[in-house]
Amino acid sequence: MDPFPDQFMEFHPIHGTNVRLDQSGTQATRVESFANGVCFSKYPLKPGEIFLIEIEDKELGWCGHLRIGLTANDPMSLEVVPEYSIPDLMDLGDSWVFAITRNHNKITEEPEVQEGGLRLGRGEAEEEHINTAPKTFFTDTHLHIENIRIPRDKLVGRSRPGRFSHILDDLYKTNVLPPTARRSRIGVLYVPKGKDVADMHIVINGEDMGASAKGISTIQPLYAVLDVFAATKCVRIVQVEYGFSSLQTLCRKAIQKHIVHRMAIDWLELPEALKHYCKYE
Repeated sequence: MDPFPDQFMEFHPIHGTNVRLDQSGTQATRVESFANGVCFSKYPLKPGEIFLIEIEDKELGWCGHLRIGLTANDPMSLEVVPEYSIPDLMDLGDSWVFAITRNHNKITEEPEVQEGGLRLGRGEAEEEHINTAPKTFFTDTHLHIENIRIPRDKLVGRSRPGRFSHILDDLYKTNVLPPTARRSRIGVLYVPKGKDVADMHIVINGEDMGASAKGISTIQPLYAVLDVFAATKCVRIVQVEYGFSSLQTLCRKAIQKHIVHRMAIDWLELPEALKHYCKYE
C-alpha cells in the first residue's frame, strides 16, 4: 500500500472522567482509581495507519493492564464515555478491544468468521503456549503486515538512557521484556481484506501479534480506542513517519549509527535539545 501523508496523532477531547491530557493532547494520564480511563484517537484512522503509544508510567496494586482496539462509535456521539472498554464499550456494538497481558498476546488463528467482525482474542483467556521459535533481531527497516508497510524505527520501545540501556534496548527489540513494561510501545491498525472489510492487528514493540479481530466493517470511520486501565497509569502517543523522514529524524539516525552507547551522546558537541532527542527517541 502506498504511503499516505503523515497525520499528527492526538487524543480526542472526549475521554473518561479520570483521564487528564497534557497541553499537546498526546499524553493521557489516569489521575485516580483504576477505571474511567477510556480514550480515543482525535481522528479516524486511515487503512494501514497505526495508532502507536508508549507506556510512560505504571501504578502498583492493580490487576490488569491497558486495553487497545478500534471503534466505529464517534466519541462525539457518546452520551457518556463507558467506564470500561471491556465490556462496556464493546457492549455498545461496533467496537473491538484487546486486553494487553504480560504474556500470550499472540493470536491463534481460528477458521470461522462471523458477521460484524470475529474477535479472535482479548488477551485475557488465551490458552497458554510456549513459543519455541528463536528470537531474532530485526534487520528490516519496515514491518510488513500483508500489503501494509510501517517504518520500524518508532515501533520498538527504548529504555531510559543509563549504564545498561544498550542491553535493555535489545530486550525490547526481541520482545523479551513484558509488553506491559514501562517504555513498551503498542499500536493498533486495521488492514483491508476486501470491499468494506478489514482485520484489526495489534503491534507490540515492532512485532505483529496477528489478526485480533476479523471481518470488521470499514463503511463507518474507525477510531482507535485506548483504555488506560489498572496498572497502566500514563501513556503518550508516538508519531510515526510514513513518507520522507524529517531532517530531525535523519540527524538522529546518523548520530545513533555511529555511537556504541547512548550515554556517549553526552560527550558530543551538539545542542542539548538534539542530545535529548537522540537519547530518548
